[in-house]
Amino acid sequence: MAKKEFVVDASVVTKWFLTELGTPEAIAVRDDFATGRIKLTVPTLLFYEVINALRFSGQFTANELGIASRSLSRYRFGMWRPRGKLLELSAEISTKENLTVYDACYVALARRIESKVITEDAELLSKFPALTTPVRGFA
Repeated sequence: MAKKEFVVDASVVTKWFLTELGTPEAIAVRDDFATGRIKLTVPTLLFYEVINALRFSGQFTANELGIASRSLSRYRFGMWRPRGKLLELSAEISTKENLTVYDACYVALARRIESKVITEDAELLSKFPALTTPVRGFA
């Protein structure tokens, strides 16, 4: 049986490193992924978004950011580079829905692979209910 595939965004993956509302559910997603129960796919920009969020959280030293970066790099996500049709669709969604291209990229990827985005982003959840699932509803 094929594993269920999801797109996961930075609002969820950041919680793998920070303790905040929604962290236990985000950890459950991570554990399902790490044990092979689900597949997680991301646009490559996720790595920059997560490390940037950790950087500006005020909770990490430069050395700790390096450790978090190495840890994040070890996860075996399915990865898509935002280019070609994926980038075009991201731009289209961004313009049509008045979103950042960064956020639209997750939705575009979910459309491309016929999946859903696991997210904590209220705007994505409200604008794309058919393409998103809240991390708190996932576990």
